Amino acid sequence: MTTWLALFILALGAMMLVGDDNGMIAGLDATTFGYVAFFLALLVYVAGGLVTRYAGGTSAMFRDAVTWLALGLGLVTLYAYKDELTPIATRVVGELLPGTAMTVEESSNGLTEVRIRRRLNGHFTATVEVNGKAISMIVDTGASSIVLRPEDARKAGIDPDTLTYRTPVMTANGRTVAARVWLDVVSVGTLDRTKVEALVAQPGSLSQSLLGMSFLSRLRSYEFSGDFLTLRG
Repeated sequence: MTTWLALFILALGAMMLVGDDNGMIAGLDATTFGYVAFFLALLVYVAGGLVTRYAGGTSAMFRDAVTWLALGLGLVTLYAYKDELTPIATRVVGELLPGTAMTVEESSNGLTEVRIRRRLNGHFTATVEVNGKAISMIVDTGASSIVLRPEDARKAGIDPDTLTYRTPVMTANGRTVAARVWLDVVSVGTLDRTKVEALVAQPGSLSQSLLGMSFLSRLRSYEFSGDFLTLRG
């Protein structure tokens, strides 16, 4: 029981360190907080199992103490190199989960390059945040605008039942009409644009939402190369 409690303290401390943006947690600087979380976990572990586990076993107690010390130092080291490791972690996730944007480079003048891997079905499918909600979209340079399925529009805070459908569009299922809307924020990885024009398709006319030119044309450039789509902004 005490082992799981100690591991929980370490895990909670790690999540708070990774999620820290202002350098202070519970009134402590990040480094001090990391040490406090580690030593608290170690104290709980040792105090809970000292009598039953280490009675007459000094060598075993020393071995486990060294293990915990190594874990604590590893936690602090990971936090110290958080900025350097974040792009690497993002790229690994992008390789393992196609459609997840990988931030390849961010220059000092604010220009960012984001890369998306082609999926096995041949499409470039991006995980796009619309008004803060993650929506899967097929990248379609032939679409003049972002086109949302009604269920995805609802997820983004738009009520499809209140819209007027009168804009003609052509989909894979044929000609239909859609409703014109404006999206507050659209983001792919670290690239984001505000006040983006979009269309909401009628129910049943679209199998997946489309990331079209109303977003792509506002980037610095985009490029298809082999299995990758590179967005620059």
